[in-house]
Amino acid sequence: MDEKEVKRTLLDIYRHLFTEYGPQHWWPAQEPFEVIVGAILTQSTAWTNVEKAIVNLKSAGKLSPQSLRNLPERELAHLIHPCGYYNVKARRLKAFSEWFGEKYDDKLETMFSHDTGPLRRELLGIYGIGEETADSILLYAGVKPVFVIDAYTRRIIDRLGLTPPDRSYAGCQALFSLNLPPDAALFNEYHALLVRHGKEVCRKRPLCRDCFLNAQDRDMSDGLFPCSVIS
Repeated sequence: MDEKEVKRTLLDIYRHLFTEYGPQHWWPAQEPFEVIVGAILTQSTAWTNVEKAIVNLKSAGKLSPQSLRNLPERELAHLIHPCGYYNVKARRLKAFSEWFGEKYDDKLETMFSHDTGPLRRELLGIYGIGEETADSILLYAGVKPVFVIDAYTRRIIDRLGLTPPDRSYAGCQALFSLNLPPDAALFNEYHALLVRHGKEVCRKRPLCRDCFLNAQDRDMSDGLFPCSVIS
């Protein structure tokens, strides 16, 4: 498939997803720092569990960088217990809040005023923050055009035959970032729609008969391809 076909296919997928599901209003948080906390807590757990942990932090009046720094790790772990791996995640939250205070004086505007590449490298240097978490922070809290790659995205592009030869995180990310307009709103909505489709239809055990993305028995001119699961 040449470059033009890839671009067209990715946009066709987005169009079908958006038509089916509509806007996702993601990330579900009230302010950017809450997005960052959620991005750290959602590692290896369902979002419903993260919501419970965030409610606990809010109820205790601890959802702020300074509060997280000052809160004993054991108490923080207790508050975020619903999200699982709470001891590890407590250390990660404290590591971020300490870095954030020391480097940016708890000012999100200052932090996100930095260029995306250098800031991403800084985030990756913080204990417990990997590529997906860093990119979620940049996209959803910083409104920077960075495409987030997660398990749902990998599964869908693999089944549609779009996975690039370089199957690494960077390789899959380049598939989107090099073939779509660099628009944070588009990247936000696209990723959220892929997550929705991955949860509802393109599951580990997929509901292929309910999938509107596979091109079986339909006009191939829309640029989509048969899903590998049923081809």
